[in-house]
Amino acid sequence: MNTSIDDLRFFQAVAASETLTAAARRLGSSLPVVSKRLSALERRLDVRLVQRGTRRLVLTSEGTLYARGLDSILARLRELEDIVTEGSGELRGSLVVQTTLGLGRDHVAPLVAQFAARHPHLQVQLHTSALPLRPHRREFDVAVHVGSPSDSSLRMRRLAKNRRVPCAAPSYLERRGTPERVEDLAHHDCIVLRENEGDYALWRFGEAGDVRQVRVRGSLSSNDGGIVTDWARQGRGVIMRSEWHVRPHVESGELVRVLPHVPTPAADVYALYEDDGHVPRRVTELIEHLAAGLPDRLRGNETAQGVQSRVPIDDESVRGP
Repeated sequence: MNTSIDDLRFFQAVAASETLTAAARRLGSSLPVVSKRLSALERRLDVRLVQRGTRRLVLTSEGTLYARGLDSILARLRELEDIVTEGSGELRGSLVVQTTLGLGRDHVAPLVAQFAARHPHLQVQLHTSALPLRPHRREFDVAVHVGSPSDSSLRMRRLAKNRRVPCAAPSYLERRGTPERVEDLAHHDCIVLRENEGDYALWRFGEAGDVRQVRVRGSLSSNDGGIVTDWARQGRGVIMRSEWHVRPHVESGELVRVLPHVPTPAADVYALYEDDGHVPRRVTELIEHLAAGLPDRLRGNETAQGVQSRVPIDDESVRGP
């Protein structure tokens, strides 16, 4: 049996994907090639790693064990490579960055591209997804996440302050009236964004220690934040979105803040990363770059893309809750 490091990295990508099609995209290959290579690996190991006949990719018990074992092997290999190469002064190796669709497209992607241009020997992959963050799958080196995750094994670094705020189009408010109390939202058409985990239709208001919540309902929901916002702009209902996302629409008059006198809990933007005793310099420098550029981008000042300042990596860096 002759299993190469490339085979280990191949199956790590497969195990981290929702489907074989997603694995093919991640690997930059075609579905038939990935399926054929997976079958060849299973024949070589003489064991079934992935259950066939399911729409979603499901690992067998042997596949789960294999994936966990190779994660530790590849993590150790990367640590050794980091130790050897970091003395050169140049950032090398690979970085996998994961974030949500809208934040990734509008703000993280430009900053990541700028970082990659400054470090030409670095290979950077940016994955955007509406799926919940799954820290246990080790899909990323750095994840840019809105709100505090529940996983306590990750290190967190706050990149920018943010809140989620309710908004609606003037046409909707003229037609249905303007909510005056939090409880009024229960009687309005609310458009729910289904992302991450938790109870999507439970909207929260207030500050820490004094949080109120209301269960909303409506005929429209989506896991795409852009679609949800477009529906609101069309006058189809009330949305609860990040302040950075709706700011340009509020400033243009397309949307109006609802219940502006009622505070909403913080939903700050964090960088999440493994803290297993060795954090590669390429990870810490990317996080510093994001911390320097993201706040001004979210405030609408995109001239900050060229900012050179450095924020200490340990500043406001804590374990997950």
